[in-house]
Amino acid sequence: MSENFQAKIDAVYGSLSKGNRKIADYIKENYEKASFMTAAGLGEAVGVSESTVVRFAANIGFKGYPELQKYLQEMVKSQLTSVQRMDVAASRFDGDDFIDTALSADIEMIKATRDGVSREAFSKSVDAINSAKKIYILGVRSSASVASFAAFYLRFLYDNVVLIDTSAASELFEQMFRIGSEDVCIAISFPRYSNQTVNALSFAKDRGATIISVTDGEMSPIAPFATHLLVAKSNMVSLVDSLVAPFSLVSALIAASARKKHKDVYNDFKKLEMIWDKYHVYRTGGEDGE
Repeated sequence: MSENFQAKIDAVYGSLSKGNRKIADYIKENYEKASFMTAAGLGEAVGVSESTVVRFAANIGFKGYPELQKYLQEMVKSQLTSVQRMDVAASRFDGDDFIDTALSADIEMIKATRDGVSREAFSKSVDAINSAKKIYILGVRSSASVASFAAFYLRFLYDNVVLIDTSAASELFEQMFRIGSEDVCIAISFPRYSNQTVNALSFAKDRGATIISVTDGEMSPIAPFATHLLVAKSNMVSLVDSLVAPFSLVSALIAASARKKHKDVYNDFKKLEMIWDKYHVYRTGGEDGE
């Protein structure tokens, strides 16, 4: 459990009622499980009423139980092992319609991202990308898929895009050692957060680069390095990392960047279409299959 949350409880523990102390003790011992319980479920597990759980949240400084639950979830999701993820997923993904459950969760993540992402940070990120001398893109492990996607499309718009190869941690700094104050680093990181990303951003920050952090919240370890913070919600408690919302946000970032230089992009794609057609890069409707 985080030191900040422990401090919240310790500060008021002596003044809590007997029922509230039972809740506090349960959360301290079972915070991974408690973070995904409803107020009623937590009350049942502890042996107190739902209303007592709601009052407990207020007594330790939260506006209500939903805020406490969100805080706990943010705190634990970066710490869950693969085995713990499977245990939590088993309790949340009940029933046989996994398609409905998984896709509904992704829809909610996209909606939450749409409503929560800073438009100001997004706009400034687009301006930074368009004015950058060089654009570095960094994503490790599952986040590497989002980084690769971003690099693939941004290379259609700019000739100064560098996708950092993170397969060898020892070579990461060699790939970034020229980064400077005129450059942008788009860093993508979601639980379980990678130390490689944190170390690379510490280096980029020291070199004065503009950092666009695409992550899941202000509690993320890459958030403090951000010049511009773009928050995309993610569902990371199952075995498979759901990155639908991060992909959507990055797609929007690419589209907005392209619109800023519409004329150049239009002319470039006209030339590309001629090249693709000449060298049969894409299949046409009249081609026979083998």
